[in-house]
Amino acid sequence: MQPRPADHVLIVDDDREIRELLTTYLVKNGLRVAAVPTGRHMRAALEESGPFDLIILDLMLPGEDGLTLCRDLRTGKHKSIPILMLTARSEEADRILGLEMGADDYLAKPFSARELLARIRAVMRRTRMLPPNMHSTETARMLAFGDWQVDTTERHLIDASGTMVALSGAEYRLLRTFLDHPQKVLSRDQLLSLTQGREAELFERSIDLLVSRLRQRLRDDAREPRYIKTVRSEGYVFASAVEAGD
Repeated sequence: MQPRPADHVLIVDDDREIRELLTTYLVKNGLRVAAVPTGRHMRAALEESGPFDLIILDLMLPGEDGLTLCRDLRTGKHKSIPILMLTARSEEADRILGLEMGADDYLAKPFSARELLARIRAVMRRTRMLPPNMHSTETARMLAFGDWQVDTTERHLIDASGTMVALSGAEYRLLRTFLDHPQKVLSRDQLLSLTQGREAELFERSIDLLVSRLRQRLRDDAREPRYIKTVRSEGYVFASAVEAGD
């Protein structure tokens, strides 16, 4: 049996010293590393040097910033690659925005290389807990189930009367996970890794609160739910059929 190749990490940071220091440390710890300074170089590396197992993405970049690149990655052909976002900002709003754009974790500068390595391993471990094709999503703009439609471009719900119901980023990601895998039991760990990133380690039961919020959006009776059913000791299952539209 051939040994599994070392995990391949792409660093996107405009600070050359940081790129060099991180590359040296991560290679020393058994990773393969490519490092680039901008979003343009990132796209070239994805096409020419991939595949990658994780992207380390700086928030503050010249030209397209990290949030823009994160959003584009999550809607393109590389959407399944985990993203760890680096930020010099410590404000909670910036961290939340990064997670809602689709980052799997974040780390505020300054940080230790040892902590970064621990985060990289944790993100990849959570990602590999997911069943095959867990990250795959439908390309249709509208998804329909029961009395509801989801506009996947605008990321909101539409009820039977045509009224729009707004969703937070985490609520939308949780709903999309259910819609992409209907009638499949998903554990809390699987759901948390897709919706909460780092927060999954901080609050293991937070998925229950998020499910409760989503049930409220769907007007789903928690005692006799029509859409999101609890499977005792296992997790949750989305019980409704899902149809794709234009």
